[in-house]
Parts: sequence; C-alpha cells; structure tokens
Amino acid sequence: MLKLDNLTVSYGSIKALKGINIQVREGEIVALLGANGAGKTTTLKSLSGIVPIEKGSIDFFGKDIANLAPEKITSLGIVQSPEGRQIFPDITVEENLRIGAFTIKSRKQIAKNFERVYKYFPILLERKKQLAGTLSGGEQQMLAIARALMVSPKVLLLDEPSLGLAPLIVKAIFEIVKEINSEGTTVLIIEQNALQTLKIADYGYVLEVGEVSMEGKASELIQDKRLLEAYLGG
Repeated sequence: MLKLDNLTVSYGSIKALKGINIQVREGEIVALLGANGAGKTTTLKSLSGIVPIEKGSIDFFGKDIANLAPEKITSLGIVQSPEGRQIFPDITVEENLRIGAFTIKSRKQIAKNFERVYKYFPILLERKKQLAGTLSGGEQQMLAIARALMVSPKVLLLDEPSLGLAPLIVKAIFEIVKEINSEGTTVLIIEQNALQTLKIADYGYVLEVGEVSMEGKASELIQDKRLLEAYLGG
C-alpha cells in the first residue's frame, strides 16, 4: 500500500533520514518508534509533502508520490494529525472539523464523516459550539485526530498523539485508534511511548539518528530486550 524506499532527507548539511526503508500494509497499524531527533517527524513530513525528499521514493498504491504538493497527497488519502495538535483555537470545534473536510465535495459524505467522528469522540459533539482553544489537552488531541478523519483518509498519520497527556487519556486515545483501524483505516503512528504503541500495532520500526535500527512484528518487538532497555527503561 505505502512503501518508502531509500528515503533520504537533509536539512542543510545534516542528514535527517539516511536511506530508510519502511512498508505500511493495508489495514495495519504500523508503529515508528524512537527518541527525539531520530527522524520520526521528518518521515511523516516527507510523506505529507511538507519537507522535500533528497533521494528515494514513496510508493502509494503503485504511484510515486515523492515531492508531490501536500494538498495532492491529502487528496490521495494520506492525512496527518500533527504533533502538538495544531488546531485552530479561535473557532469552534465544529468549524475545525468542517475545515478538515475541505477536500470532500459531497455533503452526504461530510455528514457521514461528522457522524463517524462524533461516534469515536462523543465529547466533541457535546463541545461542538465551544471554541477549540478552551478544550482540555486531551480533548484538543481528540479534535486533531477527528479533523484528520474528516478527510476520509486511507492512511492516517499520527504524530505523537500521547504527548503531554495523562495516562488515562492516553489509554482512551489508543483504544480509539485501534477502533479506527478495525473499521478500515490504515494507521502509521509515531511515538516515544513505545509500550502503549506496540500493544496496538501490528508491525514496528525503530529509528535511530535517521536509520532503521530494528523492525519486526509488534508482538515480537515488545519482547525484545534491546528495545526494553533502550525505550522502556529495562
């Protein structure tokens, strides 16, 4: 479905990604793990067309989408929920969601997408007329994910959805991500919270300074001593 082949990205003289190879199979949750500065966010930004690719290819259903404009990538069905939520604080929850559906022309589909996201996140239905900036951190994260889902994505890219949230909220969000996936949306999730992520993922990759250092089935990675020591505190 989605294949990154020899993907190389540089910021000036600094190589952020050094020829990584990653595959996301349709219907799976794939985890991309690693410490700060490992290249996780750069990978997602490359997929979204936000940062230019120096070398390599991104194959999506047989088409190379490397360096396509972000809006074209979104219209193909690759949609990102960015790190730090990046919602629009001065407009309502409902207006944020409607902006998310900007590529959808069918009113019927937009209504269906509203129904879907309110099913996943009923608190957003309660808060739909509230200014987004007045939501709690967890609610803002839910809104960021819901806004991405309004585009009817084939692949949902999640950038650090647990960042800065209380453990109970993190648990709830991961359960919803699992539900979203079970209903047909492929997910690529990048996280520092390796344990929680591997519990819901099918496959995982570990990035270290721009290179894939480990990969495998999530059920196997979660048992790996090296991973436990490096990312789960032993």
